[in-house]
Amino acid sequence: MTWQVSAGGPLRSADERAGHALAGQGPRPLTEFLADLGSMLVAVPVLAVAIGYALWRGQRARPLTAALAMAAVPALVVPLKIWTDRPGLFTDATGYYPSGHTATAMVAYGAAALLLAPGRPRNRAVPAAVLLTLATGTGLLLRGYHWPLDVLGSLALCGMVLLALERALRVAGSRDVSRSTRRSSARTPTG
Repeated sequence: MTWQVSAGGPLRSADERAGHALAGQGPRPLTEFLADLGSMLVAVPVLAVAIGYALWRGQRARPLTAALAMAAVPALVVPLKIWTDRPGLFTDATGYYPSGHTATAMVAYGAAALLLAPGRPRNRAVPAAVLLTLATGTGLLLRGYHWPLDVLGSLALCGMVLLALERALRVAGSRDVSRSTRRSSARTPTG
């Protein structure tokens, strides 16, 4: 996708046609609300609450790992925005690929879901995170804030971030478990 955007490949013209067709669709208050779900002011506090909950439950490594994943978002997205230098739909301003709002939503909501119900196959937080992320992307497209490939590029990029986070959380979780086991055995009198 990045190559298509930066080199003006065949997908880029289809992307631009789709972007123009989608922009302005739907009721403005709703699409604005959906787009705002990916703002730092909305998504990051959700992750902060999940981190606080994990810390309250005695976890240390897992919350730190999730915070590092969120910190990786601007470190990955900003250089791509500068490198691709893509203009927006209704502006000559550049830096639209990949979508920072989509990236923020995906990592903040996804990391929160992974923290809230670690290792549970029926984790209800994961579908909620997916829904919030897709709602953000939809709002951005319908408001005309981003091209479709901007949103898809962020989903692909942050999908890799969340995959790495999920694996790191498993390792961090085992550290948290062994730390709590050592603490509880230190409190238990022997003999």
